[in-house]
Amino acid sequence: MNMNQDTGHPKGLYLLFFTEMWERFSYYGMRAILVLFLTKQLTMDKAFASEIYGSFTGLVYLTPIIGGYMADRYWGNRKSIVVGGVLMAIGQFMLFASGMASSTLLTYAALGVIVFGNGFFKPNISTMVGQLYPENDRRIDSAYTIFYMGINLGAFLAPLVCGYLGENIDFKWGFFAAGVGMVISTISFVWLKSDYLVSPTGLQIGSEPNKARLKEGESQVHSAMDTRQVLAIVVGSLALFLLFHFAMGFDVFGAVIFAFAISIPMTIMFDRSLNAIERDRIWVIFIAAFFVIFFWAAFEQAGASLTFFADEQTDRMLFGWEMPASWFQSFNAAFIVIFAPAFSAMWLRMGDRQPSSPTKQAIGLALLALGYLYISFGVSGASGGSKVSMIWLTGLYLLHTFGELCLSPIGLAMVNKLSPARLASLLMGVWFLANATANKFAGMLSALYPEEGSSKNFMGYVMTNTYDFFMLFVVMAGLASVLLFILSRRLQKLMHGIR
Repeated sequence: MNMNQDTGHPKGLYLLFFTEMWERFSYYGMRAILVLFLTKQLTMDKAFASEIYGSFTGLVYLTPIIGGYMADRYWGNRKSIVVGGVLMAIGQFMLFASGMASSTLLTYAALGVIVFGNGFFKPNISTMVGQLYPENDRRIDSAYTIFYMGINLGAFLAPLVCGYLGENIDFKWGFFAAGVGMVISTISFVWLKSDYLVSPTGLQIGSEPNKARLKEGESQVHSAMDTRQVLAIVVGSLALFLLFHFAMGFDVFGAVIFAFAISIPMTIMFDRSLNAIERDRIWVIFIAAFFVIFFWAAFEQAGASLTFFADEQTDRMLFGWEMPASWFQSFNAAFIVIFAPAFSAMWLRMGDRQPSSPTKQAIGLALLALGYLYISFGVSGASGGSKVSMIWLTGLYLLHTFGELCLSPIGLAMVNKLSPARLASLLMGVWFLANATANKFAGMLSALYPEEGSSKNFMGYVMTNTYDFFMLFVVMAGLASVLLFILSRRLQKLMHGIR
């Protein structure tokens, strides 16, 4: 690997960039039209469609725990990515078939296949980015930001292509285009992985289980979760599921997601093979993951309530042409592609003077709150039935993009740097487990989106219009940001020299 450590990146980063770009094209293309397909073709009401959206996107981020475990213990990253890519392609073409038949049952089956495919794909490709670099290489934050550009280049193109096809021709063709994107992603990875996915010492990465990367002196017995730990997760999750579903009234999917979100991290923390420093660093991952739940619960309104807002309350006319509502989901991705290089260069230029990872994430939450505060001003004077300028929704997505660039790629890099090698993919799966919880929570919150002439109640807070709805996220993200700022110095100490 002859790239300069200060300025260059290995070629394998760009293969992972390309693979993830097309996978995200597939996922975000489907997501751009999902709630519109559910409400307009399958005639579901908005609240129920929001619950389906939240359950699906929550489960998408739950199953990486399975994929991470399989990669750590049995398959390695490469095989997991290929299996996941094939399953997701099948799921997208099943959605194409469900669009032809207007079949609710086939839609549920297709979403289920995508959920499991994503579980094998998502944590493993993210983990491989860090394996391209020597330990403690200062390019890693920059590498994850570049990798994040690949994610968002795909996410930018997806609503433009799949959204246009879905809204202007037929939903099934939007799903078909998403399936083609997944096929491109999988084939390119299979074709080029052996040439470019090599370690700094020239070894093939991801071909063996991650437990094979144990350092000298690390436990050979507890290289991944053993049978007792898996049993503890099953028993603990079952008990929590019963509590959430029957005692607290959560739906089945919500109860499953929230149960695993508690039982899996706690089981990992009781792993006897962890030394004191490893345990401290894992605590940082878990605490940061708790706070990003609030970020993504607000941010992921893009695929649900903000899509309803774009469809019904935003003036989308441009020179006599009406822009599809789904195209707004490209704005965030476009802004990321534009601004990610600047953020990457900024972190490199700051060097050791840059804020710690928890502080960057607190800044991200603050910017998210500002985005909702901005759009609240836009809708504060709007009367029932009136539409607001696109500038308000555009400004929200711009501020949310800045927040995302401070939080998401930094979080991926932090998990990679803090994780013991033998648990790398599993802990990346735990990080995505926070996204699972957040996405389910996002669907629950989107179901509170107020219909004209009605009101919704959330923990005593009554919402009668979109202004009230958006202010809920201002308060939620703002309080989380302040608390994380307060805790950031203590978390930095628990990272034991890693920034």
